[in-house]
Amino acid sequence: MNIQTSQMLRQERQNKRFTDKQTQTAAKYLRRLIELPGEPEGIEPFYYALGRIYVKMQGLDLPQGTKTVGTYCVMAPQELIYAAGAVPVKLCSGNYTAFSIGEDIAPRDACPLVKAVAGFKQTGLMPVYEDCSLMVVPVTCDCKKKVAGMLGEMCDVMTMHVPATRGDDEIDEFVSQLYTFAERLEQATGNRITYKTLADGFAKVGYAQRELSEFIRLKKQNPYLIRGSHTMAIMNAAAYMPADRWAAALNRVNVSLRRRAAAGQTVTTKKLPRILLTGSPIVFPNLKIPLLIEEMGGIVAADETCMGERGMYDPPVITDDSFDGMIRALANRSLRPCPCPTFADNSQRLYRLKQLIADNHIQGVIYHVLRGCLVYDFEYKRIEEELGKLGIPVIRLESDYNEEDVEQLRIRIEAFIELIKLRQAPEKRTEVRTAF
Repeated sequence: MNIQTSQMLRQERQNKRFTDKQTQTAAKYLRRLIELPGEPEGIEPFYYALGRIYVKMQGLDLPQGTKTVGTYCVMAPQELIYAAGAVPVKLCSGNYTAFSIGEDIAPRDACPLVKAVAGFKQTGLMPVYEDCSLMVVPVTCDCKKKVAGMLGEMCDVMTMHVPATRGDDEIDEFVSQLYTFAERLEQATGNRITYKTLADGFAKVGYAQRELSEFIRLKKQNPYLIRGSHTMAIMNAAAYMPADRWAAALNRVNVSLRRRAAAGQTVTTKKLPRILLTGSPIVFPNLKIPLLIEEMGGIVAADETCMGERGMYDPPVITDDSFDGMIRALANRSLRPCPCPTFADNSQRLYRLKQLIADNHIQGVIYHVLRGCLVYDFEYKRIEEELGKLGIPVIRLESDYNEEDVEQLRIRIEAFIELIKLRQAPEKRTEVRTAF
């Protein structure tokens, strides 16, 4: 056996170990979601989408010849990608095995999400990455800037500058970047973006936003109608499904939830502590925190992360019915309401959190920080102080892309949930003090 053949065989064995380990982890978390009681009717297409990408290691389920465009942030408008005849796919990853490979590529203090992205691109074994005709990286932190440069050595990448402020000049600059994005999309797909195709893109994403709005309304008005872990599976699946197909599947879930609400059915008869999950994104298969919350007796009643409801929550508002007016509407939607901590003034983030707390009857907030995610970590203290004024307990949980911290997270989450339960029942605390 010559050296070249030996190297090829060794690489094949390494690839098989990577694939086996990554699919086993994804399958385990998908199984935990399926085994969690109370899932709504119609959730199967979302499980299928997650399983297809991470367990079966296949590309998106699309007609042959359909091109995909990878995105690394919600600030890259899906409407423009659909207008070019392509399908957007979010490439942020929560994969533990890719993260371990990325640790040898990215600096030690880089966040695990970036390391996982680096690991997947380095191996070249993930079809959803390899199939992309273009990748667009809005630069929201230093790590994103460097990962864009790394990806640019392997595939066609466009970076987008995200301003620190959101004034009129910054909006004008972002409009200019969206026109450049449109040109790059036309080059990558071979299709022209016209007024009609852009309007069609708005309609496609708008359908998904309407169904999401109804989904959120049902959850708000009917406590314990659906578990947060199932909600997060639905939202994560949006990364790997065309918007119209995702919306149609969510419509079926909404129908089943309306039937539940009419019949007075809930996922539990107990009054579980209602938790708001915010901070760094929770990306499949790294769903250990929401699953631990619900296994420890809480319920994730709202999710403010950018892989959750934030991704499609704000529809664009068109005040000028022209091509330029639609582009400007996308720029305004991407920047003005966005609570991402990349912005210097983030009072809107506090306003959004307080709104979610009031709308969803939140009793405690878990602030998730991926290790090395400085932009989210920087804001924790202020949020803790502001929510403390409202009497809302907050806990900061730092996690990594592995299972070594699961028991520590379990202990802290269980203690936090018990704290909320004690706050819910002051009369019981009085009885206990009297007894002693």
